[in-house]
Amino acid sequence: MNQTFKEFEHEGWQAVADGYHDHFGSLTSQTIEPMLDTLGAHPGSSLLDIATGPGYVAEAARQRGFIVTAVDFSGEMVERAKRLYAGIEFQEGDAENLAFADKSFDYLTMNFGLLHLEHPEKALAESFRVTKPGGKFALTVWSTPDKAVAFQRVLDSVRNHGDSTVPIPVGPPFFRFSDHAEMRRSLTEAGFKSVEIKEISMTWVLQSEVDLFYAFFTGTPRTGGLLRAQDAEKLETIKTAVAACASEYKRDGAIRIPMSSVLASATA
Repeated sequence: MNQTFKEFEHEGWQAVADGYHDHFGSLTSQTIEPMLDTLGAHPGSSLLDIATGPGYVAEAARQRGFIVTAVDFSGEMVERAKRLYAGIEFQEGDAENLAFADKSFDYLTMNFGLLHLEHPEKALAESFRVTKPGGKFALTVWSTPDKAVAFQRVLDSVRNHGDSTVPIPVGPPFFRFSDHAEMRRSLTEAGFKSVEIKEISMTWVLQSEVDLFYAFFTGTPRTGGLLRAQDAEKLETIKTAVAACASEYKRDGAIRIPMSSVLASATA
């Protein structure tokens, strides 16, 4: 396969914008307030939201009084964000090659964007470059699969009932930055200091067992790409297995899956 991981991710996000919004929005939004809390209240300060997706973080930051610019490399995501939220400058942009001058922003945020990049070190270096001295960067990634349970159950279902070797472009390890030491090392190497890291407990509420399968199948580039590359028979078996896993978390008429993320913040 000649497609690079970056091209694969871009193509994926162009295709899954609706699925992500429908299935993951309520989950990934749970980290926004804790992430912005690490920045403190600074009305009138400039903030760049990188890999903004549908613009959830950007809008929350705007409501706190930040002057927000937001970038995403998916035009589909940018257009969705523009439709959802007025008063924010949304633009297409590459996290690994930001189109801004050095020391342009007081604050930066990136919610679950780092794990979708082909060269995350470049993105961290670029983030440091555009942050003003003394400014702050806050970002999130998923915790390890034993804590971000939905990932573990879906990936286990693929290993047990499908083909984990289907030909999709290989990217950096998905859970690389779940490791606190690796997150700290990478931020420090990019130039940041005073790194603080903590885990955020989350709950993913879904209405039916099959929603867990379709959340990944229609709403994610990498895990969804792994699913979409399965043959029809294996895919149906995986779908059944994922639904069975989801049923284990049924409480009070809804699926409630424990999830967790890593929140890191650092100063330029």
